[in-house]
Amino acid sequence: MTKKHAVIYSRVSTEKETQESSLARQREELTAFAKNMDYEVVAAFEDQHSGYDVEREGLLDMLDFMKTEEIHVLFIQDETRLGRGNARMAVLHLLLKQEVTVFSLNEEGPVALNEMDTMLLEILAIVEEYQRKLHNAKIRRGMKRAVENGYRPELNLKERGNLEGRERIEVPIEQIVQLRDKGLTFKEIATTLQGLGFQVSKATVHRRYAEYIEAQL
Repeated sequence: MTKKHAVIYSRVSTEKETQESSLARQREELTAFAKNMDYEVVAAFEDQHSGYDVEREGLLDMLDFMKTEEIHVLFIQDETRLGRGNARMAVLHLLLKQEVTVFSLNEEGPVALNEMDTMLLEILAIVEEYQRKLHNAKIRRGMKRAVENGYRPELNLKERGNLEGRERIEVPIEQIVQLRDKGLTFKEIATTLQGLGFQVSKATVHRRYAEYIEAQL
């Protein structure tokens, strides 16, 4: 039976050489803890940095790795390893968004949040939801402004399909250029095109626009 995958994260607060043994001990204990919980550790991340700061190389690498590799289990010594103060809540919020289960060695199981932590995380989720609503409202306003200034998607967009397998994504470059000229960001353009049936990302829109500009030089 294939073991479930997980990552471990260790942190000490200073860069003193004496703290390196603490990091090594955390890695060893967490690896053993994960194994006992029937998880395979596929990556280990660490920092010698203050927990009050979120700009930690190991932490940022870990969050990126877990999202890219779709890892949803994290092992830590205790919740203060994730951070302290506001930084701790910010990290917990990000992990919650990525549907990550955090196991604490000290608690010998999932991290148990107190009532205040739970309430704060719920508030953060509500605020983020309203931020998304504001973002979508800005996109709709941008699209309305583009149409008022002469942009007519119905004149150029038509249904496209691919019956023979994967190929270069078709994008309406003329519409991308028009929307860019109207002041929309690449993300707003991508969202607008997605609403019109084009499965394109912000990166694809940016790349095709850059290719177009280069071809004009």
